[in-house]
Amino acid sequence: MTAKKAIIVLSTAVAFAIGNVSVEAGSVPPAAKKSGLTFAKDINPIFEKSNCYDCHGGKKRPKAGLRVDSVEWIKKGAKGEPVVDTKDSAKGSLIQTIARVDEDDAMPPEDKGDPLTKDEVALVRAWIEQGMKP
Repeated sequence: MTAKKAIIVLSTAVAFAIGNVSVEAGSVPPAAKKSGLTFAKDINPIFEKSNCYDCHGGKKRPKAGLRVDSVEWIKKGAKGEPVVDTKDSAKGSLIQTIARVDEDDAMPPEDKGDPLTKDEVALVRAWIEQGMKP
C-alpha cells in the first residue's frame, strides 16, 4: 500500500469514528440510542445546518410540497403523502432521502447544502421513533 493510499484509508476511518462523514449511499444507520429528543433542541439545528429550510421552509411553495420547518408540517407530508413511517423510520421517504439511499433523490442536493452525517440521520430516526416531539 502506498503512503498516499494509507493516509486516505486512515483519514476515512478516523472521520467515521468521530461521526463527521456523510452516510454511505444505499444505507440507513440505526436509530440513535439518545432519548428525550425534540424538534426544537435536536432536529431543527440539523436541518438548519444542512440548509433544508432554503427549499423546504416557510416559502409560499416549498419544493415537492414539503415543509420541514415544524413538526406539524412534517406530519402533513409532501402533497398530502406521508414522509415518515413511525413504526419503521428507515422506510419513510424523509429518512430515505436524508440518508441518501438513492443518490438521485438525495437531500440536500450536493450543490445546496452539506449532507447529513450518519449520526445526524440516526438522531432524526430516533426522534421519529420517539413520537416526533416538538
